[in-house]
Amino acid sequence: MSRKNVMLAGLVTAAFTIAVLTFTFRSDGEPKPGQASVPNPSQEKTIKKAALTQDVIATDRLNRVDVSKHLRTMLLETNGKTPEDISAYAKRLQQGHGHITMLMWIDFQTKQTSTFKSSFPEGSDQENKQLLKYLNTAKAAIKGHQAYESPSFIIGNKKYYFTAQRDQQGRYGVIALIHQRILDKVAEHQLKNLRLIPYPKEGKYRVESVHADTLKDLTVKTGHDNENASHYYENEIVVRFKNGHPTAGQLQTIAADIRSKEPRKLGYAYIFRSGKMNYTQLKTYFNDKWHPQYTEPHYMYLTNDAVSENKATVITPNDLLFSAYQWNLPAIETEQGWNLSKGSKDVIVAVVDTGVQANHPDLKGQLLAGYNAITKTSPPDDDVGHGTHVAGIIGALTNNGEGVAGISWYNKILPVKALDNSGAGTTYSVAEGIIWAADKGAKVINLSLGNYADSQFLHDAIKYAYDRDVVIVSAAGNDNTERPGFPAAYPEVLAVAATNATGERASFSNYGEYIDVAAPGESIASTYPDNQYAALSGTSMASPHVAALAGLVRSLNPALTNKEVMAMMTSNAIDLGDPGHDKYYGSGQVDIYRTLQAAAGGEVPLQLFPQRVGRQLNSLRQSLENH
Repeated sequence: MSRKNVMLAGLVTAAFTIAVLTFTFRSDGEPKPGQASVPNPSQEKTIKKAALTQDVIATDRLNRVDVSKHLRTMLLETNGKTPEDISAYAKRLQQGHGHITMLMWIDFQTKQTSTFKSSFPEGSDQENKQLLKYLNTAKAAIKGHQAYESPSFIIGNKKYYFTAQRDQQGRYGVIALIHQRILDKVAEHQLKNLRLIPYPKEGKYRVESVHADTLKDLTVKTGHDNENASHYYENEIVVRFKNGHPTAGQLQTIAADIRSKEPRKLGYAYIFRSGKMNYTQLKTYFNDKWHPQYTEPHYMYLTNDAVSENKATVITPNDLLFSAYQWNLPAIETEQGWNLSKGSKDVIVAVVDTGVQANHPDLKGQLLAGYNAITKTSPPDDDVGHGTHVAGIIGALTNNGEGVAGISWYNKILPVKALDNSGAGTTYSVAEGIIWAADKGAKVINLSLGNYADSQFLHDAIKYAYDRDVVIVSAAGNDNTERPGFPAAYPEVLAVAATNATGERASFSNYGEYIDVAAPGESIASTYPDNQYAALSGTSMASPHVAALAGLVRSLNPALTNKEVMAMMTSNAIDLGDPGHDKYYGSGQVDIYRTLQAAAGGEVPLQLFPQRVGRQLNSLRQSLENH
């Protein structure tokens, strides 16, 4: 399938989902502008089924593209090699990708055919006849110098498809039979995560895994680049005051006068962004009222591999699935943000989850040695898929020509397996995982998991990590309820909701006054076990976007405390719904570019300014005493 056809299929799927949502809500009337809709149980089930279907379709597309790329690479790298070399290559490829059930190599010059793992699955006479029909169609296609993909077909109770490629010179061709077990696995995964079936079962108290509590929908377009003038920001100004630094009260006055948020502070100067004045008006305002030492346009002067902000440079990675499938990263201005920070290996992001596939090719070199709180002595391998997916959102290898792009290029991921092979874990295992990660130097912890029991034991573990300056991020849950879920609702935790493709609250996303921010959560493409890729929905997918952002912020400005990082991410979010903080979106959808701009300038939220000054004075006093 060509990229054009793949994207067309995606648009059709999106259109179908929107049509389902429109029809579902029509009977109860349209929500008021800016107001989030809360579907009733019947509507919610219909919408969740549509989301599950969309995730399965998207996963199918992701893996078809990935397999086609592997076949093209095989043709390129084995061109002119001996039959033994080709056989060894095929063996390695199939060992790393168990879903490649059969490989057929054809040399059109010698008319020789080699088949690896040659036994076909056995089905009924009709099923076997259909399999041979698609195989012969694949042979005919590559004989005619055409690539080929068959529809999915059933053999027994398993789903397969054929795909075929031919090299550019036309000498060789390769046909693969692909077992689509991942589609059933994703469907089963989402039945649990979206609460379409009872999960976990009644009985022993468990803390539900984040994939069970977080599958949400989010797409929001932001347009900060539109504020750029040709050589400077037309609605920003750089100001240095004669008497040093303005007081908190003076900053509040300025914010009210020019309609701005807290300024960024760069050395002795402040950068103000106005919601109603252009540069000329700002210059007049400051000169007349504040008599500053100087004012000037906001030209760009950022360090740490920053580029001119006026150019709003977008870094587009070459990862295979990025442009067509990873809508979520542009939605939160990740590409612009990479100009300011791509992360640092010194800032560790822990993923307390179902574990992570250690040898996934798109996570190579990104993972540290982790911990298994379930079996203690075993490595934190992922036997569910949830943790691998979360880890890929945070830190899949970027710009490597493979699979997906992670939000962080360089932050190391610390995998902690606290959830078992059912996707659930005890309070003890989750608490132990949090404490272990904090003790091992994690500066950010992602918790895509939750329950509605307020466990003091778990809260103590959260406080333990928070007191050690860890930023803790958690998914809100996927039950379409206002009932607070934990650990997300603890005050030390940044609670993340999910939004849908239109920038509204995902119908199954939990909500409440404890929600801090929202992030993308609909059909998020990421890494999956068996060296594959899957598209999943949920607040579990939204949360790692925020955890990754925290890692980038702490990499760019290590001096910020966890409280300051959390405040910076919320204060620079894009407001959605009712103005200001609300129970559906919190402060709004996170914005990577805008948040990193603030971090690069050393901005401290106004409410934390006294604490920052106090710490600086204490540090200066200790330095003088030591000398």
